[in-house]
Amino acid sequence: MNFTEEQIERYSRHIILPEVGGKGQAKLLKSKVFVLGAGGLGSPALLYLAAAGVGTIGMADGDCVDMSNLQRQIIHNNERIGKSKVQSAKESITALNPDVKVEAFHGRLTVDNIREIISGYDVVLDGSDNFPTRFLMNDAAFFEQKTLVSGSMFRFDGQVTVFKPHKGLPCYRCLYPEPPPKGLVPSCQEAGVLGALPGVIGVLQAIEAIKEILGIGDMLAGYLLVFDALKMTFRKVKVRKDPECALCGENPTIKELTAYQEEACDWKPAAKCEV
Repeated sequence: MNFTEEQIERYSRHIILPEVGGKGQAKLLKSKVFVLGAGGLGSPALLYLAAAGVGTIGMADGDCVDMSNLQRQIIHNNERIGKSKVQSAKESITALNPDVKVEAFHGRLTVDNIREIISGYDVVLDGSDNFPTRFLMNDAAFFEQKTLVSGSMFRFDGQVTVFKPHKGLPCYRCLYPEPPPKGLVPSCQEAGVLGALPGVIGVLQAIEAIKEILGIGDMLAGYLLVFDALKMTFRKVKVRKDPECALCGENPTIKELTAYQEEACDWKPAAKCEV
């Protein structure tokens, strides 16, 4: 791949890294990454993926930008309150790096559309904020044989891991077989979240996606990285594949996607935003 002079300058700090170089940067520019959610986790992940030169970035979110988002969702700003989050995020990405093609989907991912939407991407990042959507994304990524980079957060704690069950490693259901009962786990809206926390977790997700594309380093697949912001500690926990997992186990019982929306206390249809 021949780089323009502008690209050589833009990606110079990547190109001088022996582990990346020109070939690695060319891989990034040809790659396609999908990010579910343009909120707390999606904001830093999207910005750093774009800055790195990921050629095509897809995203889906059904919300509009709200004042309460701006405490942590750094891809948005005051002027875009009322706009759809995906439109706002697209504007930020385009302003940051015009090399990036953005495919924005304003709406909720469902059993009917998720597999078709993610099928054309190399890596999928999950920055959703509810259990039903996480299970749906996990199952769709499994059936489409996509590497899934998962991030979550609660108050002052965050977690990151990578799921590659198509490579014989654990899936999300190996950790959590079923969504928790309605009302058991409060949402971030109910419990709060430290504004800078999603910056840490979302950036870690972006790093794992970039490593996956480049084929470098040790991935978090098979491990769960737990971050405690109050104690400022990271803990890496081994995650074992469950041979009895209903999705990726030896005798799977889940053969198709299952919808859990009706059980989600914080799930809602896509909002109508300003154009």
